Amino acid sequence: MNDKVNELNKKFAAESPENLLRSLMSEFGAKIALSSSLGPEDQVLTDMMMKINNNANIFTLDTGRLFPETYSLLDKTNRRYGVKIRVYFPDFRKLEEVVSTDGINLFYESIENRKLCCRLRKLEPLSRAFTGLEAWICGLRREQSVTRQDMKLVEWDETNNLLKINPLIDWTEKQVWDYIREHQVPYNSLHDVGFPSIGCQPCTRAVKSGDDPRSGRWWWETPEQRECGLHKR
Repeated sequence: MNDKVNELNKKFAAESPENLLRSLMSEFGAKIALSSSLGPEDQVLTDMMMKINNNANIFTLDTGRLFPETYSLLDKTNRRYGVKIRVYFPDFRKLEEVVSTDGINLFYESIENRKLCCRLRKLEPLSRAFTGLEAWICGLRREQSVTRQDMKLVEWDETNNLLKINPLIDWTEKQVWDYIREHQVPYNSLHDVGFPSIGCQPCTRAVKSGDDPRSGRWWWETPEQRECGLHKR
């Protein structure tokens, strides 16, 4: 698999994200999907993919604790592109057990509790969404976080045994927003009021202009801890 990853990285190093997507969507068909958090990067990728194939495979995770604005964006995106983005939910039985034992806001108490919450609300539903896939597309960019500096255009996800494709890995924030404005891509209204990165409502807050874009995510933890486990190398 390393040979395949190296081959793809070399082949598409100077290609546009659209060309990368077009090639891999053709190669993998229904076995490749965009895992969308409905963030700006994922909205850009949704727009690109729908223009390539309006039957593109796109899914999202509803943790049960998202912002109202995020749900509104999901509905707006479905209507804009004439699709029904598939939504995966946590196992309510497991959530009931943990909340009954550790409380509704357990994630503030320790990193271990926060990662447990992320695992139940994100990682387990994600593993179900991966059933039958051979590759997944992500909106990651190196510029976003210190935890993402070493990520590549194409990687092998050992945890899930999938190719992981990061078409926007070298894009800047300006490129993302230039694309959104040029193509009138729908985006979360919270981005206009100081939320550059948006996750679950209790774990996300607005940041000041010029701050690290992900500093509003799990802000009570140190920067190197601020990942939910979806993108563990």
